[in-house]
Amino acid sequence: MADRTRTQNRRTSRPGRRAALLAVACALVAAGCGGGSEIKATENSPHPPKPAPAKAVKPGLPGMPPLLDEKDLYAADRPNKLAPAVKDFPSRVYVPNTGSDTVSVIDPKTYKVIETIPVGVQPQHVVPSWDMKTLWVNNNRGHDLTPINPANGKAGKKVDVHDPYNLYFTPDGKYAVVMASMDRQLVFRDPHTMEVRKTVPVSCAGVNHADFSPDGRYFVVSCEFSGELLKVDTAKMKVIGQQKLPFEGAMPQDVKISPDGKTWYIADMMADGMWVLNGDTFEKPKLMPTGKGAHGLYVSRDSKHMYISNRGEGTISLLDFKNGGLVDKWRIPGGGSPDMGGVSADGKVLWLSGRYNSEVYALDTRTGKTLAKIPVGEGPHGLAVYPQPGRYSLGHTGIFR
Repeated sequence: MADRTRTQNRRTSRPGRRAALLAVACALVAAGCGGGSEIKATENSPHPPKPAPAKAVKPGLPGMPPLLDEKDLYAADRPNKLAPAVKDFPSRVYVPNTGSDTVSVIDPKTYKVIETIPVGVQPQHVVPSWDMKTLWVNNNRGHDLTPINPANGKAGKKVDVHDPYNLYFTPDGKYAVVMASMDRQLVFRDPHTMEVRKTVPVSCAGVNHADFSPDGRYFVVSCEFSGELLKVDTAKMKVIGQQKLPFEGAMPQDVKISPDGKTWYIADMMADGMWVLNGDTFEKPKLMPTGKGAHGLYVSRDSKHMYISNRGEGTISLLDFKNGGLVDKWRIPGGGSPDMGGVSADGKVLWLSGRYNSEVYALDTRTGKTLAKIPVGEGPHGLAVYPQPGRYSLGHTGIFR
């Protein structure tokens, strides 16, 4: 019975094979009669075309949220694109006054101070936490942090942290990184309790600002007092590169990476410009003059421009990311000392502290016009505009991705 079945199957399959062979022959004849056109190989032919090589994607830091757009690190920072965790927070500008030991709270709609919060000794920066639910005031000489609840503006109990000049968070949210400037340390801490997890001594002086690579695997740190840059492995919590800037008396400040993740910019208040660096190779950077006392760096909501505050001359320079050149310079009427700050949630206003003028500046990002000069406490420094768009915070006055 089984042999008969196989015989019948062979008999019935022959016509099918003949038809298939005939169809192939006809197709070949048709192709050949078409004026010598080339017969293209298929997957079933003896020599199928080679598939396009897969694009190599470098794995990111484990636990880091994937980029929304590999060509734009700031794709999550579009106008008013607030995360659910912050969308109901009132819009405020928090200004740490280093000489007054207070934080001035500004209502951006009225350009007026609506509250003054006593904090610790010499507050330097107001830093959004990785999960964006807390604002940490870095009381540098008080050796503690004051938490502020951005939902209601209330300050909480101080947390002991030695020498917190500035504060960052690893892209995976695993660690807070304290820039202990005078201690010459990078201190990795629990991002919630601030308990020490690892202390990394550094040989440069004045660690202060940083930013992270697109994959989160390393970050670049500026060392203000020795004119140096560090490259730090995020996961290993280890310095893997160090270089002296090629300028006598260099004092690097803010650090920011371009939207495409290929170029790093480091403001230098003594070189009066920005260092342009390839972070991957960490080769010697080139200087781009911007203005006297270059200090803070902020990316526009459309990722097209960067605002550079030139503290020594009261101006703001504009960099065009597409062509890599400066395209404009805004002057604050009557002068000023624009320092650190941030961009409003809708992207229409640039907010900057006036470090030596006890005031805050609000500038129109379309025209450069100074919209307001707001009196605050003594020595306003790293102000935070809050809330801002983004999925998580890398620290400082608000680096969001």
